Amino acid sequence: MTPLIAARIADWDDAYANIIHIPGGAAFPDQWLAEAASFRATRPPEALGMGELYRPQGTPRGLAVIIHGGYWMKFGPQWFSHLAAGPLARGWAVLLPRYTLAPEGRLAQMRAEIAAQIEAAAAGIPGPVVLGGHSAGGHLAARLACEDTPLSPATVARLRRCVPVSGLFDLRPLQRTTYREPLGLDDETAAQESPLFHHPLPGIDLHLWVGADERPVFLQQTRLLFETWAGIPHETRLTVEPGRHHMDVIAGLAEADHPLCEALAGAS
Repeated sequence: MTPLIAARIADWDDAYANIIHIPGGAAFPDQWLAEAASFRATRPPEALGMGELYRPQGTPRGLAVIIHGGYWMKFGPQWFSHLAAGPLARGWAVLLPRYTLAPEGRLAQMRAEIAAQIEAAAAGIPGPVVLGGHSAGGHLAARLACEDTPLSPATVARLRRCVPVSGLFDLRPLQRTTYREPLGLDDETAAQESPLFHHPLPGIDLHLWVGADERPVFLQQTRLLFETWAGIPHETRLTVEPGRHHMDVIAGLAEADHPLCEALAGAS
């Protein structure tokens, strides 16, 4: 039998870098910002705490939450407003929460801030709640779907599914990167804030999503959580989307008929 061999990672910062390994990668943040501004010009959001809330015409089917990425240190809802378009077209209200970025904010604080915005939105929007997020936002979405979630029991009872997109679920490798200091990743924090080391809420569906052209560590992180959590949530799925990399894997959320939008905002 041929043994499996894993290549040694010599540069952990490079292993977790995305933009420099994607042709035209540096242009994506400006592209997101322009698309988001164009969307807001036609569908101005309601301010909800620190975040943006979009309501569909008529009674919402429920509340869809999309948590932005940026390695917990960059961006905000105003870069990703256009991603609300897909769930909105399906009849969902959409919350894009904002959280205090590192190094001022800490990971537990970010979770608490997002949870507070979800609670405020859910208080005025009936129906199920679904969680999604990209990259660092995928981590935060998964962490909110753990048994020690800061969400209230009433909101947990309404939570139907969690869809982390290209998330980071074991934070211990990031202790080998320059992210360690701004994120405060000592051993205790890395373990406490890694979804991998927590039990997921058993009553929800989990659908992990990642691009086939992602950096190997992101594929590894997603498969690791899938294999660890499989069988605990009500249903656990993994989609590796062909032809997608870390910066365009979220584009499907803006399209009502895209499978990623279906995964998040499909039948409740």
